Amino acid sequence: MHLTKLWTAAALVSAAPLTQATIIGSYNIRYDNKGDVQAGNGWPQRAPVIASLIQFHDFDVLGTQEGFHHQMEDLCRLLPDYGCSMHGRDDGKAAGEHIGIFFKKEKYELQDEGFFWLSETPDQPGKGWDASLPRICGWAKLLRKADKKVFYAFSLHLDHRGEVSRKEGVKLVLKKIEIAGEAPVYLTGDFNVDQHSESYQLLKDSTRLDDSHDVAKVRFALNGTPNKFDGNAKTESRIDHVFVSKGVPVRRYGILTDSYRAAPTADPEDSKSGNFPKEVTFEDYRVKLPSDHFPVLAETVD
Repeated sequence: MHLTKLWTAAALVSAAPLTQATIIGSYNIRYDNKGDVQAGNGWPQRAPVIASLIQFHDFDVLGTQEGFHHQMEDLCRLLPDYGCSMHGRDDGKAAGEHIGIFFKKEKYELQDEGFFWLSETPDQPGKGWDASLPRICGWAKLLRKADKKVFYAFSLHLDHRGEVSRKEGVKLVLKKIEIAGEAPVYLTGDFNVDQHSESYQLLKDSTRLDDSHDVAKVRFALNGTPNKFDGNAKTESRIDHVFVSKGVPVRRYGILTDSYRAAPTADPEDSKSGNFPKEVTFEDYRVKLPSDHFPVLAETVD
């Protein structure tokens, strides 16, 4: 009788649904350009740092912005456990800066994908409203293999100049996410608007989305998200965001200020400190940041 009760209890435990966590993020990885190379922030040195950061923080799904096609290919090579849905903003294919959605291949299956231009003609290439550049939003329909649950991930990059295009782009995105139906939605991206802007307020006031920053139980956000490649710069502005469907519990939220070290132009002198063992030596290396934006991380549970 005792064994029978144990078996019954074990069966009930095994049949009970398990809580699933999803680590979702957004990262503007900075486009590859000669000016950054000359300033010591070239893509070849940043790429492995960005890939390691993504792996270490164990993102399940990550929306990226600004990477050219060769940058996206580099990340795909450096992140073999991830699949990626990506689209270039110039032609929707490989031309121009890309929107990407990376996802763990072991955990998720890509069931559908697409994109649209943030303009009055979302199915045609081009700039919208007062935007200075073409801008797009990409989306991926993902199936979580563990429980067959479907959700939609969106990644966008709003214009950095056009105020009208940002506002109208947000309105368009709020309409487009309706393709998800009743499925949960994650909206990530470089919105180029901070938490005090009118465009941001449109998202805050929507009936569909919450800012993960505001609803997280645990928050680690000691800085805003842009950093201009300066480890000493501080801002309160959050222009990169992760929005989640209303009611989705957010366990934690963070703006990840990870840095790395690069050798200075002159040979540094070794130094020691009386606070550490004598075999510990220090060199005067420069603090470097992997992008001019900090990535955003939000962990949801359901």
